[in-house]
Amino acid sequence: MTYGHDAAYELVGVDGRAYLSPVPGTLGGHRRARLYGRLDCPSALRAVARGGYVRHRVFFADAATAVAAGYRPCAVCLPSEYAVWKAAGDRRELDGVLALLRAQRPRAEAVVIGHGRDGAHLAEAFAAAWEGTVLAVVAWPETAASWLRQARRFTAGAPDAWVVAGAPAGWAGMSERLRRSTDWDPDRTYGFAATARAVALAGPGTLEGMRGADTSGKPWKIGRNLIYREPS
Repeated sequence: MTYGHDAAYELVGVDGRAYLSPVPGTLGGHRRARLYGRLDCPSALRAVARGGYVRHRVFFADAATAVAAGYRPCAVCLPSEYAVWKAAGDRRELDGVLALLRAQRPRAEAVVIGHGRDGAHLAEAFAAAWEGTVLAVVAWPETAASWLRQARRFTAGAPDAWVVAGAPAGWAGMSERLRRSTDWDPDRTYGFAATARAVALAGPGTLEGMRGADTSGKPWKIGRNLIYREPS
């Protein structure tokens, strides 16, 4: 975008603030989604054409500036960069969940791992990294008539802790079934980042006491109807 006769361009700097530049940016981004990509990104161009993207559109001088400002690569137009970013985020989440479990008292030795479709890779990574015993790995669908069969498998074996990964909707449904039909305890349950958002979909108090790590590896805990950060 231009300003006056100087043809200055508004870009976002490493501090996340806008500044005027004599040259245009080489990458575009979305302020609310906190992502950046190529100026010819087909996904961004479609969104711009629809009109809903424009007021959140930002520009960067280069990728290093975008990353420093807290934006992540677009999965559509920068797939290689996105894959690197995603792998690093998964590693931080994994390390965060492992740290929480290692701090549990009494110490957790035997765990059951559960996951939805989108959490399979995180479940596999956790199983490979866990130094104790994995009693079972239970997968659940995103939608189901009751989730009862999965819930019974998930709570068999008397684990010291449960570890969960997956999309919010599937975990919300699974956790409600666990609350109604088993002796599952959210206070002994640890989740990857996406599972925390199930608090908005599950019944009040269903996930109260559950802990986990966000995409930066920092710990969170679920209250009755909210998520709050715990000291690192």
